[in-house]
Amino acid sequence: MTDVITLGWRERLALPSLGVAVLKAKLDTGARSSSLHVEWLEIDERDDGTWLRFQVRTTRKGGVSDPCEAKAIGQRTVTDSGGHATTRWFIQTEIELAGQTFLAEVNLTDRRHMLFPLLLGRTALNGRFQVDPSLSYSQTPRRAVREPT
Repeated sequence: MTDVITLGWRERLALPSLGVAVLKAKLDTGARSSSLHVEWLEIDERDDGTWLRFQVRTTRKGGVSDPCEAKAIGQRTVTDSGGHATTRWFIQTEIELAGQTFLAEVNLTDRRHMLFPLLLGRTALNGRFQVDPSLSYSQTPRRAVREPT
């Protein structure tokens, strides 16, 4: 049996398939799905399905990614912590965290009033990580590590 990695309640991670090298995330075992803040969202119907174009806010002070594109895997109703239900688009994307790269389903939404642009829910964490709420930023994304000169 492999050891489960212990992470803090907030961590830095990367979204390589979206071109996001470093992003702060809140790890939330109480949330089923993961949610990513997008500045804008465009829907493009193509022969091979629905594609979404969007831009990720990478910092609270307005840093943004280059425009991203991902194939939609569908829409689902998500109930937020306040009990409000909304229909959101979902994508599947790579997440790089604690030396692991894995695919996770993420919904795209407006999180501009939240402290973290990404909420990583228990579906993405399950079987990979455990969360110790006394820890914070316990990992360094591989892309953020600088090679000695």
